[in-house]
Amino acid sequence: MGDVSTAGNEARHSDTMRAAARVGLVAFGLVHLLIAWLALQIAWGGGGGKADSQGALQTVAKEPYGEALLWVVAGGLAALAIWQVMTAIWGHRDESDDKHRTIKRLAAIGRAVVYAVVGFSAARTASGSGGGGKSQDSKGEGLTADLLGAPAGRILVAAVGVAILVIAAKHVHRGITDNFTHDLQGGATSGSTRSPVLLVGRVGYVGKGAAIGVVGLLFGWAAVAYDPEKAGGLDDALKTVRDQPYGPYLLTLVAIGLAAFGLFCFAWARYVRTR
Repeated sequence: MGDVSTAGNEARHSDTMRAAARVGLVAFGLVHLLIAWLALQIAWGGGGGKADSQGALQTVAKEPYGEALLWVVAGGLAALAIWQVMTAIWGHRDESDDKHRTIKRLAAIGRAVVYAVVGFSAARTASGSGGGGKSQDSKGEGLTADLLGAPAGRILVAAVGVAILVIAAKHVHRGITDNFTHDLQGGATSGSTRSPVLLVGRVGYVGKGAAIGVVGLLFGWAAVAYDPEKAGGLDDALKTVRDQPYGPYLLTLVAIGLAAFGLFCFAWARYVRTR
């Protein structure tokens, strides 16, 4: 058992895993920059695709060499997912508090799921089976309808909304407190690189948290209204922001936050800490 643990830890810290993680983080950053661009188009009536990860991937697919790039994105995000699984199993051993160690490992599992889902979507889009916007929406509404139709359905949907809001609050908290710097090597937060990296990290985490928070509110609204069509993903959330008073300006701020998170992913790739 000890040999397996040692081998796993060495693999997690290897140069190969670091390189793969960097590719994945650049890919994740690219996805967020594309979502930000699509959000701006929604804000100011420019049309465009769905402002979510699927819409971003479909945008890439339309470009020259888009299919090849999507396979790179899929591979990089798969590597990120594996890295986070390794972190959940073998990471945070220097954490003396068992509760904090468990929380950090659960967070790593959550990140692994996100990376795996987006990576799988990239692979499906690259292979030509990514599906259209309407089918994705109907799947989401169907799932919410199934939850609402279950015993204590409203409570289940509301619980999903609360869970999403907790994730959103975590992002905002990381941005406000600079907690994201724990994922970076020291060079990112010292010297001439300190201010730019901290700025995009702060704006990025707060902006992404705000966008995720609207998704959580939509699930809460669906639970209260007992209507699955009230729930929605990121694209629906951004369009909800747009339809509010001063919505285009608010959505522009959210887009800036999402773009900043994308830029932070590039910095994270440069200074990624695998130890």
